[in-house]
Amino acid sequence: MKRLSLPLLAALLLGVATAAQAVTIGVSMALFDDNFLTEVRASMKERAQQLNVPIQFEDAENDIGRQLNQIQNFMAQHVDAIIVSAVDTDATSRMTQLVAASGIALVYVNRMPSDRHLPPRVSFVGSDETQSGTLEMTEVCRLLNGKGDIVVLMGELTNQAARQRSQDIQDVLVRPACSAIHVLDRQVADWKRTEAADLMTNWLSAGLRPQAVVANDDEMAIGAIQSLKQAHLLQATIVAGIDATPDALAAMKSGDLKVTVFQNAPAQGRGAVDAALKLAHNEKVPSFVWVPFELVTPANLSSYLGRRP
Repeated sequence: MKRLSLPLLAALLLGVATAAQAVTIGVSMALFDDNFLTEVRASMKERAQQLNVPIQFEDAENDIGRQLNQIQNFMAQHVDAIIVSAVDTDATSRMTQLVAASGIALVYVNRMPSDRHLPPRVSFVGSDETQSGTLEMTEVCRLLNGKGDIVVLMGELTNQAARQRSQDIQDVLVRPACSAIHVLDRQVADWKRTEAADLMTNWLSAGLRPQAVVANDDEMAIGAIQSLKQAHLLQATIVAGIDATPDALAAMKSGDLKVTVFQNAPAQGRGAVDAALKLAHNEKVPSFVWVPFELVTPANLSSYLGRRP
């Protein structure tokens, strides 16, 4: 698959303002009630306003059928481009076929579609998840000096990012320098703070005392922090997440969160709108447009505090 770095993305999308003329965009978001996707949506809205492009957002409410209906409604409205943050990344093949057959431009954002060979006028804008969990777990391994017990909080397994981030953790643990780290348990908490807090409480009640909690995202990491605080065990536990959301950066500033990985939501949102406009005008866009992940720790936190809206 063809890859495009963030600097090249900026160069590629020069002149988008001209291409924006007379284009309408429909957006189906997997879930409005998600902190990271809210940032992606806000940046899409801001970019569309800058370019004076009509854009309509719909909330799929984590329902695959609802999302498919929204896409079909956009097609019936004859929008020029559709942007999708997929509810289930394994269900994207059907969406791709439908939209491609209609001749409407299609951009997947943030959640990578399962189909790796995208047809013309279909692109993905997001981050390479093989980096995310790898950066996270490598730093946790360093902080643990290569040994200790951990628990893993996983996102929805219908989501490619959750599966890949979890696999990244395993890939790091087989490295010689990290092979003395043992996974006590791994459970799904569906990207949610409350579910992660409940799961962490259950682990602690069962007698588990991990030296680190490795979460697929910051919301679950924050949930774990809440439970560890209540049990007066946070000081003895390293907690790590992914996304570098505003709440996560605040938790790191206060000393609660030790590791996160910056996923550039504003760049993904802007990039999705820009790619949709170019595709709508039959301009060439790579099938996969990559926005790099970046490791965030207390040592470099200050450079990230001002980067979130």
